[in-house]
Amino acid sequence: MEDEYAKLIRRMNPPRVTIDNKSSPDTTIIQVESVNKHGILLEVVQVLADLDLVITKAYISSDGGWFMDVFNVIYRDGGKVMDQELVSYIKTVLESDAFYVPSLSGSVGLKPSEDYTAIELVGTDRPGLLSEVSAVLTDLGCNVVNAEIWTHNARAAAVVHVTDEKTGCAVEDPKRLSTIKKLLCNILKGNDDLKTAKMTLSTPGLTHRQRRLHQIMFAERDYEKAEQEDKENSLRPKVTVLDCVEKDYTVITMFCRDRPKLLFDIICTLTDMQYVVFHGVVHTGKMEAFQEYYIRHVDGSPVSSEAERERVMQCLEAAIERRTFEALELELCTADRVGLLSDVTRVFRENSLCIKRAEISTERGKAKDKFYVTAMTGNSPVDPKTIDSIQRQIGQQAALHVKWNASQSPEPPPEETTMSFLFGNLFKGRSLVRSYS
Repeated sequence: MEDEYAKLIRRMNPPRVTIDNKSSPDTTIIQVESVNKHGILLEVVQVLADLDLVITKAYISSDGGWFMDVFNVIYRDGGKVMDQELVSYIKTVLESDAFYVPSLSGSVGLKPSEDYTAIELVGTDRPGLLSEVSAVLTDLGCNVVNAEIWTHNARAAAVVHVTDEKTGCAVEDPKRLSTIKKLLCNILKGNDDLKTAKMTLSTPGLTHRQRRLHQIMFAERDYEKAEQEDKENSLRPKVTVLDCVEKDYTVITMFCRDRPKLLFDIICTLTDMQYVVFHGVVHTGKMEAFQEYYIRHVDGSPVSSEAERERVMQCLEAAIERRTFEALELELCTADRVGLLSDVTRVFRENSLCIKRAEISTERGKAKDKFYVTAMTGNSPVDPKTIDSIQRQIGQQAALHVKWNASQSPEPPPEETTMSFLFGNLFKGRSLVRSYS
């Protein structure tokens, strides 16, 4: 009966979305109001992240039975969201009962499909791993149509969508799938017997792909740092977890370099760790991001022990770092074909490039792949001559663009500036949701 009552309340109080392009001179302001439910904040942030919108500010409040968020957003390249089709799409999605409607441009997630087989992989990271995985799939007659690969703290995880080379549909033969699993696990296990390799089949579209990668990495305990000296790295995120005794909250403050989808990664991790954000503030500068959250566990209790406090800090640091590293972003655009990923990653490996993260996508016969690469020799920058060599080897029909060089980004400002800004809001006993006009 509780579920039916909750449905009735939602029908009586449907979500309301206001999109304002007048109040702020340089950002679009999106206000979302709804009956509160666990996970609603992640659903909203996920929609905005999938549209490649950058959240420059956010004010969060979900105390009690009502949820209200205000987001200041811009396009990835800057500028307000003035496209009326996109504005209408955002309202339609966020005001729907379930945030799953047909994609505006094919870029929003991946809809459930029976046209491909979804494979989840996890194992020990090493140079050339993606090249070996894609080569095995090609040899077994599988075409990679979409994939995302993350590496962090010596672990690698991937969600890969493949089709049968001959039929163009999902691979369904159990014997063939068993062979794929055996060969991929042999590649993924590496030389560390303490860390097992896994390949599992998942239901396409059941869980958001990037959220699933966070869950896989979390299950592999990639947040456990083996090298203590890493904590002294000035570029690492700064996370504090404190008690707010007056309000019975746990207060989390974070300072790190800003980047796309940062808020999604944080909220995703907190939600999957079974915490609820009751109030929050997000503010970004030119290169840095400040975040402050008042949280409790889903059972209503704040963080209760030093061990739990340390685990929250470690997991949030890992959530930030999974997409953050000094790497060169390369974008490849070309006609899709079977074996393309295998050929391209082999060329990268032969030119001594290490792939730290990759996003593989195909649409209407075109492949658009992003690779985040470093030199295998360590922290040295990638030689431009290496990129020229790769372009020649993959052919002029394939366009290879250098999109972004993380190693050239300036360092964030000192930690002291950050802490004074964040702690200015703590323990004042007032709502963190402010007027956005």
